[in-house]
Order: sequence, then structure tokens, then C-alpha cells
Amino acid sequence: MMDQVAPDGAPQIVDPRLMREVLGHFPSGVTVLTADTADGPIGFTCQSFSSLSLDPPLIAFAPARTSRTWPQLREIGRFCVNVLAEGQDAVSQNFARSGTDKFDGVPWTASPHGSPVLDDVVAWIDGELWAEYDGGDHTIVVARVLDLGSHPDRRPLLFHRGSYGLLHRDDA
Repeated sequence: MMDQVAPDGAPQIVDPRLMREVLGHFPSGVTVLTADTADGPIGFTCQSFSSLSLDPPLIAFAPARTSRTWPQLREIGRFCVNVLAEGQDAVSQNFARSGTDKFDGVPWTASPHGSPVLDDVVAWIDGELWAEYDGGDHTIVVARVLDLGSHPDRRPLLFHRGSYGLLHRDDA
């Protein structure tokens, strides 16, 4: 569907369901952002994540404005992005829920900067808040990379067309 213009010259509103369906054809990785607090670790699932810059080293992600965890992470100013691995669907779903102990039964170790690195992830990135921008119903967050690591033998958890999955070479 091409961008259409209303009779008054304003662009017509895109149906959010159609946008979700069409953009769902773009597979993405799944991350869980974490930090440690005096009351224990906190975290949330965030699908909108990307590398942004090598010089300076920056990443970007976009938590929903309705997130109750992002304001707490923002206040701390430092956090870890955990890139989930194949088979960590339940971890993703657990960290997407509100009002539960998201770390119950989830083993982790502290990153060099003290944030939780979840066991068995593909990669982790320690970061600190650099800037925030208005992103409609999300906030666009830019973070400076402080440290990072990976496990190249693990395969990433992907989200595609509304479900978790893994793309196989013969599916391409």
C-alpha cells in the first residue's frame, strides 16, 4: 500500500495492525536489558535494538513508553543488554511480564560494571545512558558501550512474524 494523502493534503494514518503485520516480516533478535539495584536485579525484554556507531561505540534500543522498568534503568544510568540465544524463549517471555520476579530461576553473573549477564546468552553489552529521543509510543535510547562479550558457538533467538524462531540456511 502506497502512502496516500487525504483531500486536505495531510498523510493518512497507517493502520497499526497493518504496520505490525508488514514490519513483522523483518526478523529481529531479542534482548533483555538488566541492571542491579539495592533491592535486587531488574530487567525487561526489548526487541528494538541495534548497533549504532563504532566511534564512539554506541548502541540504540527503544523501550515502550509504558515500560515501568526503563525509568528505573534510566535512573541507574548503567545497564547490560543481553542478546538471547536459541531456546531462551521462556526467558524473553518472562522478562516481558509485569508484576513478577523476573529473575526467579534465571541464573546470572555480574558484568564488569555490575549489571546482570544472564547465563547462556549469545552476547552481552554493558552500556551507560548517552541520550534519549522521542520515538512516538517508544523512547529511542542511545547508550555508550563500556564493555562487551560474546559466545560465537551459540545461535541467536529470533522473532519473526509474531513468533520465536530460528532461520535455517535452507530457509533463505
